[in-house]
Amino acid sequence: MNDHAESALPNIAADMPEPVKSKGFFALLGPGIVTGAADDDPSGIATYSQVGAQFGYGLAWTMVFSFPLMTVIQGVAARIGSVTGVGIARNLRRHYPRGLLYAVITLLVVANVINLAADLGAMGSAVALLFGGPEHLYTVVFGIACLLLETFMSYERYAATLKWATLSLFAYVAVVLTANVPWGPALMGTFIPHLQFNGAEAMALVAVLGTTISPYLFFWQSSQEVEEQHRRLVKPLCIAPRAAGPELNRIRTDTIVGMGFSNLIALFIILATAATLHANGVTDIQTSAQAAEALRPIAGPFAFILFATGIIATGMLAVPVLAGSAAYGVGEMADWPVGLARRPREAKAFYGIIAIATIIGVALNFTAIDPVKALYWSAVVNGVLAAPLMAVMMVIAMNGRIMGRLTLPLPMVIVGWAATVVMFLASAGFFLL
Repeated sequence: MNDHAESALPNIAADMPEPVKSKGFFALLGPGIVTGAADDDPSGIATYSQVGAQFGYGLAWTMVFSFPLMTVIQGVAARIGSVTGVGIARNLRRHYPRGLLYAVITLLVVANVINLAADLGAMGSAVALLFGGPEHLYTVVFGIACLLLETFMSYERYAATLKWATLSLFAYVAVVLTANVPWGPALMGTFIPHLQFNGAEAMALVAVLGTTISPYLFFWQSSQEVEEQHRRLVKPLCIAPRAAGPELNRIRTDTIVGMGFSNLIALFIILATAATLHANGVTDIQTSAQAAEALRPIAGPFAFILFATGIIATGMLAVPVLAGSAAYGVGEMADWPVGLARRPREAKAFYGIIAIATIIGVALNFTAIDPVKALYWSAVVNGVLAAPLMAVMMVIAMNGRIMGRLTLPLPMVIVGWAATVVMFLASAGFFLL
């Protein structure tokens, strides 16, 4: 039977989403919770540690401020994948000029590879802090491990592993509990915005926004919604609009919980480093490993071990997301078969991009490139890419020709464009500050 004849047959089961209520609340969580957790990667931990060490509780409010912005824009990314049945890059390929597509994917890959290098290096440094030994060797081992798991583990098991791995972030909750946080000033800094508008605080705000709202997260969550449709054998929502209600509710719950979890952990990192490092005059932190090492004499060995272990665990979660989102982008740009649900022989080029990105990330740790400066330029690239990409995503999600009847509702339109404007201002800050 050819594809056209097959698609013409009624398929009620394919129009309906896989039932999840009977499996409990955790079954509702998937791409959103993994995406949120991956946002707290070792590079992100370094940014939040720097904010806490340098400014104490003064910028803790940025986590509350950024939460609705990142939640809506990640919801837009997820909605695009779920409604159209393809990822962001393939939507760009189908509906927009190729020059825009090539520019977006080039910037995405450059930023992701630099981020990969920084995260793998941070993981190697964390192990060296805990056990001693050659951190470069540990970096290589982590790169190989992440590559093998992402390539050869079945998608269903791999997705479940990533979801359970998010629990590792609770290590930073434990760090806060050991840090003797003065909750009065901490809560005031969290819920009462205060910005002095000097260069240092403005740059820190830009860094926080660039860390929490990152292009690789858009590509990952959108493509993972497509993967979930394939796994559950359901149609894109533009073809099966009867399934839209429960499916979009699931996406909303998953994204809110995922981004809330992400920002809560980031807040705990800021509070922990503010209560320990800032309170003891340690204000210059450049990497997550430096933050862990600085904690040891101040907060004790237990807090140090938890912090360092968290770096390793979050890296194991984030490195595959960074490599995978680059592969989704390049693969959809080139119109290759893509997807972690495919076996390596069914998507050789897709898995080849994952391997190349990971190998280059490992290799950069053996060069004379300053990892701190490299991470800064990665943030610059992300900042340059995020705002225009968010604008394109908003245009896609509001286009009835692409989304059918499932274009964005007005509240998402308002908050989504507000987030886009904020990111335009933040990216301008990279060049003006």
